Amino acid sequence: MKFAETIALVTGGASGLGEAVVRRIVDKGGRAAILDAARGKGEALKEELGDGALYIQADVRDERQVRAAIGAMMDKWGRLNLAVNCAGIAAGKKVLGKNGIHDLETFSKVIEINLIGTFNVVRLAAEGMARNTPDAEGERGLFVNTASIAAFEGQIGQAAYSASKGGIVSMTLPLARELASVGIRVMAIAPGLFETPMFEALPEPARDALGKAVPFPKRMGRPEEFAGLVEMIAENHMLNGETIRLDGAVRMQPK
Repeated sequence: MKFAETIALVTGGASGLGEAVVRRIVDKGGRAAILDAARGKGEALKEELGDGALYIQADVRDERQVRAAIGAMMDKWGRLNLAVNCAGIAAGKKVLGKNGIHDLETFSKVIEINLIGTFNVVRLAAEGMARNTPDAEGERGLFVNTASIAAFEGQIGQAAYSASKGGIVSMTLPLARELASVGIRVMAIAPGLFETPMFEALPEPARDALGKAVPFPKRMGRPEEFAGLVEMIAENHMLNGETIRLDGAVRMQPK
């Protein structure tokens, strides 16, 4: 699957990793729908990229909104053969914190957006992908979901975030096994420390320190490097049912 032949749905596509994927697809001649709750950023990106992009405001947890987004894509471009799930939130809270125990509402929200939202998009988009005409390899579509190295080395205060990303890792293989029958691949990427909105609020010295913790290269990852891996996965049919770490060999410490 070449990006030039791609009709993609990118959740969280208005900023960070998702924005980089959208930009790369459109730059290569493909089409990308930006599904994001942030209307201002989404509309600005669509305006910049022109006819190669479509912005749709939606909550990945909402079945009706996601169905409508897929319907809008189908109406405009006639098909959907790639979905990249980048929508997500982070929350840092200890189970036994200074101000009391971890509230259940925050834990539930992180799971709902990061894990349930990803699955919601997969199940609804797979229905459309399964109707595609297969390519020469028999492929009809591809999902690339965003996990995190926190799925493997969650730090203190990351119980909710790690659980949500661990769920994405765990469902990759069973989804790939099931959807193989209709020619759809399922992959996940587990990014390490990347220059995304999640880290923008940190002071520059803190960001520099995080970058220096990476064995090589000694810096935080760039969103375009994530997008480059998505493109490589799209082009290699043998990549299926696996989670790829993209982290410069960093291994997170407890805190």
